[in-house]
Amino acid sequence: MTDTSIPSADQSLDEVTAPAAVAEETEAEAEAREKKAPAESELFRQSEIAADYVEGLLDILDYDGDIDELVSGGRPVVEVVGGSLQNLIGQRGATLEALQELARLAVFRQTGSPSRLLLDVGGYRATRRKELAAVAKNAVEKVKEYGEPVRLEPMSAFERKCVHDVVNAMSGVESESEGVEPNRRIVVRPAD
Repeated sequence: MTDTSIPSADQSLDEVTAPAAVAEETEAEAEAREKKAPAESELFRQSEIAADYVEGLLDILDYDGDIDELVSGGRPVVEVVGGSLQNLIGQRGATLEALQELARLAVFRQTGSPSRLLLDVGGYRATRRKELAAVAKNAVEKVKEYGEPVRLEPMSAFERKCVHDVVNAMSGVESESEGVEPNRRIVVRPAD
């Protein structure tokens, strides 16, 4: 027997007429997506592994620092705070990037899967994000004023992502990365 009922005010015509298979596909897609993304408990485990690794490094270097492990934005995060940690950051964050890669390798070694771990020391990344937002806004202003592309200095992947996020939030401009590491840079240009 065919359902000929009239949809209620809060139902769309698609909800009434959609076959059950479509609803099942949506549930299956949701399950597949959940399986792809590591569960929050797995992400927290990754941050704990990385925190233990970083703590070992601090002990070897005889540095004092408090270590917090957490999950933020769907990725594991380790934050190190304390005095006299500038050497762990290095020039323009180069040492921090290297330590992050080592911590990611430590996670991979124990879990067998790659990690998107983010390591921060002394709030460097938050401060750098603000600086990069200013650089991005300045580049956007130049592009809008002169109509010519602006090439920024080479940046790390973290820095490029910060700039792309700011540029993508603005209308009339677009950004793309060009070149190869360690000289990969962003070009900001008028949107097509």
